[in-house]
Amino acid sequence: MISKRLSELRKKKQWSLQYIADQLNIAKSTYAGYESGYRQPSLEAVKELAILFGTTTDYLLGATDDEQPTIELTNAAFHMTVDGKTVTEDEIVWLIAFLRAKRDIEKKK
Repeated sequence: MISKRLSELRKKKQWSLQYIADQLNIAKSTYAGYESGYRQPSLEAVKELAILFGTTTDYLLGATDDEQPTIELTNAAFHMTVDGKTVTEDEIVWLIAFLRAKRDIEKKK
């Protein structure tokens, strides 16, 4: 699964094998082995690849089909910050209200 996902992400971004290898400080042949399935990346390499591609390790490993993680604001089971300050539950309520109002206004246009 990881080899297919790596290949798809690289092609979507129009990056070369060499570019990714350079970003990870590995040999081009090593990265090519990841995409071909000949080699399996270490856990650290999977983490670095997820960061480089702007996705999650779960997506790369096939645990989810969601390339980007989804956070439901109405489920406050996470820690969120803005400008380094924790967002309070009250601020989340206000943010949700703002977004809903904005969407309603846009529907009426």
